Amino acid sequence: MSLMSKLLITILALSSLSYADAGDVEEFLQKAIGKNPNIKSLNVEVVDTIELDKPKGWKAYIVQMTGRAKGPDGKEQDISQRSVYFSGDGVVTSELHNMATGKKISVSPEFNPKFYDEQHRIFGNLNAKHKIVLFSDPLCPFCKSFVPGALKYLKKYPKTFVVYYYHFPLASLHPAAVTLVHAAAAAEFQGRKDVVEKLYTVKIGSREANQQKIIDAFNKAENTNLKLTDISAVGVQKHIQHDMKVAEEHLINGTPTMFVDGKKDGSKLLFKKLKTVE
Repeated sequence: MSLMSKLLITILALSSLSYADAGDVEEFLQKAIGKNPNIKSLNVEVVDTIELDKPKGWKAYIVQMTGRAKGPDGKEQDISQRSVYFSGDGVVTSELHNMATGKKISVSPEFNPKFYDEQHRIFGNLNAKHKIVLFSDPLCPFCKSFVPGALKYLKKYPKTFVVYYYHFPLASLHPAAVTLVHAAAAAEFQGRKDVVEKLYTVKIGSREANQQKIIDAFNKAENTNLKLTDISAVGVQKHIQHDMKVAEEHLINGTPTMFVDGKKDGSKLLFKKLKTVE
């Protein structure tokens, strides 16, 4: 659990004031969360508002929180988190559930077009009919079973699909993936092609802590000659940090996550249903 998540626990039960717009939600959260003595500075900004179909009259607010807070070790550190809050009927809450199904009501922002950039395009024509975005961890079991096949299919139709790929290693579950995606970025910076597709063939344990072993496994799978110094290059570090920031902006918390023409596809099956052009 992140430091910000721990600090936000106290807000989950707050549901008392009748706020109607983004400014009121910002003020409410600023005051409520700011009461936590571990928060040293806090800025709350609603970056998007989504009208819900059900329940009627309710809205989802995508909220960016930044600031500084005291961590478990007593030291201050920067905090940054994007979350969803719901408001309606005099209530501000972090969760809504469908009483009939018991499932959480979830929302997802559309993919920001500014992130359809050349650095993340792995294949497909720029003028292809459909834009596909993938956030993935190469050591995630579901990703390993899904992503290679999806990429193989999508690559067959460059006039139909242009594909953008973002690294999103789940460090707490697969710590070795952090080193692995840095290696992938380093190889791409050296001009290597098809790095992402080969990434899923690297044979390494997901909890391997020895970086040299991870690099050796990557080099074997990718036919590269990377060194540990390559993955610590400033450009490589910034690339992965950028990918993680984009994931945060789009509320990505699991892998694989796929967007089709800007909309999150929870089924991950829509691309197979689209008409293709040879």
